[in-house]
Amino acid sequence: MDLFTQTLNGFSTQLAVSFNPDIFESNVINITILLGGIIYLGSNALSETLSERQQTIMGAIQEAEERLQQADIRLSESEKQLEQAQSVIESIKTDAEITARNVKSGILTDGKTEIERLTATAKAQLSAFEAKMRKKQQNYLARLVLEAVRLKLGELLNTKKQHQLIDLYISKLGD
Repeated sequence: MDLFTQTLNGFSTQLAVSFNPDIFESNVINITILLGGIIYLGSNALSETLSERQQTIMGAIQEAEERLQQADIRLSESEKQLEQAQSVIESIKTDAEITARNVKSGILTDGKTEIERLTATAKAQLSAFEAKMRKKQQNYLARLVLEAVRLKLGELLNTKKQHQLIDLYISKLGD
């Protein structure tokens, strides 16, 4: 820290220059001319640099505005596409619901038709079976009746009476 303090004190003693009223000896004119030249030349360079910087910034702003406009256009197109996609989705949902109802109705109708067909077939088969069973019963009853009649006739008619009866019917056949 002492070294720093000493250095500052050394600079301050060198800067503490007394005022010299002689313009030519103190180089005030040279310093003024030098300062004027620096300001004149530096102001042009500085203004050119600032102008270039301003142009660069303006170009960047314009480019950003163009990109913003393009982004807005793409956003509006995307929103339109989203609306179209949503309407297509709604249309597909509606069509799917209608198709599901139609398929369900078709299945129910087909099921009812199939049940009616099976019922009619079962009734027809049952009627045919009943007719077949009635015929079997009638045949069986007829055999039983004929057997009973034959037995009864066999008891009532002996061989002699049977021959007389046969002869009687044969004679009637000839008439």
